[in-house]
Amino acid sequence: MRLTDMLEEREIGTFLGIPAIRELRLIERERPKMVVIGAPCATPYKSAGAYCAEGPAALRRAGSALAGRIGSVNFDLGVPVFPDAVTARDLGDLPQDPDDPAGNRSRIFGAVNAVLDAGGCPILLGGDDSVPIPMFEAFGARERPITILQIDAHIDWRDEVEGERMGLSSTMRRASEMKHVARIVQVGQRGAGTAEPDDLAAALTWGAVMVPGGEVARNGVGRALDAIAPGSDVVVSLDFDALDPSVMPAVIARNAGGLSYWQVLELFAGVAEKARIAGVAMVELMPGRDVDGQGAMLGAQLLCSVMGLLARQP
Repeated sequence: MRLTDMLEEREIGTFLGIPAIRELRLIERERPKMVVIGAPCATPYKSAGAYCAEGPAALRRAGSALAGRIGSVNFDLGVPVFPDAVTARDLGDLPQDPDDPAGNRSRIFGAVNAVLDAGGCPILLGGDDSVPIPMFEAFGARERPITILQIDAHIDWRDEVEGERMGLSSTMRRASEMKHVARIVQVGQRGAGTAEPDDLAAALTWGAVMVPGGEVARNGVGRALDAIAPGSDVVVSLDFDALDPSVMPAVIARNAGGLSYWQVLELFAGVAEKARIAGVAMVELMPGRDVDGQGAMLGAQLLCSVMGLLARQP
């Protein structure tokens, strides 16, 4: 039986089999260290629709293959995922309607805000790359500024597309307009047609640090990590098309020259070592473009390791 067939037959439960928490009011009572939140869409373009709506379910389904090994050593970290008790919960997928973008954004904002109020780290699973915008906004009620580490093949500094200013191509432009966003570090951009010259100029004028994919291939992720201030709160926004399509085919626009699994994990680990991961978004997984479930499995493996890093944060 092919891996794809096995994944399709597997019942979708929580990610890694962690306990479910289905009501926002219970987050404050249980105060988990991290909460997985599925957001199938936020503000889709009319021309594309909610093309990554099945992404959260695919990641959970792939993660169920690891559920029985949650207490074993994760050799990507050298330790089990959780050092002691399981400190994560899964909220499930938020009700999302492609025809109600304002409502979608409001529900994402509310869920992320509830996790932050309880002192936890939100892990947002998308959905297209418009999903992180309300997540970034939710951090505005906190007293500390945030740094955004975007890992993506695209810079997402378009002011609008099809008249929509909250869509997936405008994520970093909207973030730059939020007063609590102190720094933006963008890693992995590559290929042609991902930005207009004015978009890049706007990003550089604002002060965004750009570390293209080619530089990472030649020199590693060191310059990106050097741009992260020690002790800062960092929200990591990963678009799965940042990874090379040879290992991550489940994206709408495959483009050669992407990052490896180890380079992406090194970015997460480097941030956790010198700063604090305050939030995570993993978006743009498109199961309809996957090859034998390979992309979903890589995403689940990466998320499993990231949760191990979060479990060991102060």
